[in-house]
Amino acid sequence: MTTEQELIPKEKSQLSAAVIASLPVQIQAAGPKAAEKFVEFFTAEIRNPNTRIAYHHAARRFFDWCQSHKLAKLSLIRPFHVGAYVENLGRYASKPTVKQHLAAIRMLYDHLVVGQIVESNPAHSVRGPRYHILRGKTPVLTAGEARQLLDSIDTSTPIGLRDKAFISCMVFTFARVSAVTAMDIDDCYHQNKQRWLRLMEKGGKEHHLPAHPKFEVTLDKYLQILPAKDDKKDDKQPALFRTVNGLTGELTTRRLTRQDGWKIIRRRAIAAKITSPIGCHTFRATGITAYLANGGTLEKAQQIAAHNSVRTTKLYDRREDSVTLTEVERVLI
Repeated sequence: MTTEQELIPKEKSQLSAAVIASLPVQIQAAGPKAAEKFVEFFTAEIRNPNTRIAYHHAARRFFDWCQSHKLAKLSLIRPFHVGAYVENLGRYASKPTVKQHLAAIRMLYDHLVVGQIVESNPAHSVRGPRYHILRGKTPVLTAGEARQLLDSIDTSTPIGLRDKAFISCMVFTFARVSAVTAMDIDDCYHQNKQRWLRLMEKGGKEHHLPAHPKFEVTLDKYLQILPAKDDKKDDKQPALFRTVNGLTGELTTRRLTRQDGWKIIRRRAIAAKITSPIGCHTFRATGITAYLANGGTLEKAQQIAAHNSVRTTKLYDRREDSVTLTEVERVLI
């Protein structure tokens, strides 16, 4: 991906030579305006950093495939070429991946059409594979396994207290790991004598909800060991969940990343003898399932999880798993 420094033009309306040289050959061949529109699509049109990375990867992969098939100019690429690429990609990639790649190509070309770089969008008429999912694939823990995992964490050390607070936050808020790692200390506040949390969810959605009493106990203990903001002149807010200095075992000022969060979960799962291949999203599904099993409604679960559609929330409802197992056990042979 292009760095922010490389995007700074040396002259008005010009990209640096290093940026242009890093672009697909088809974009370079179309001229400076095409290069500008290509970079503009990823830097201005797509605000979510994860989507930006995924779409950039998809676009580069498509143009590399085109180059390998001697399609070195945008004007040479036709709908049947896009269709052939999609067909080839589907031989070894999952259907969701194929659909994501096609969406990236289609959106990029839409931007190029609006920018008058190409006359039409060759991906517009190409249909992706049909994919309909009724049940999520995320590994889910039972309420007992989730409690086993949390209880197994020794909170006598800063790293243990951080890990328990981090995992508890995902369990009791149904939040995505990116929203949790992005939290600052100020995102934990009091309102009407109740601890509240502020989470920045997908799509820039600011989400507020009260802290679960069990999570609040762990969170309060964790907040007590966090140092106050050192530099009062620094406008940057101190991160809530931070890395640990491997030599001293003390918390640093550096924010946890999603990758750090995944490593914490895997390490704690192994220590708690949890055999399921759980990940960050596991706790979103675990929390929703536990909530619904105890009389919660899908509509409220949707609200807590900050889903745009109740259909998405249903994918995290895994109550039927236990029903299925009960029925299978009826096969008495």
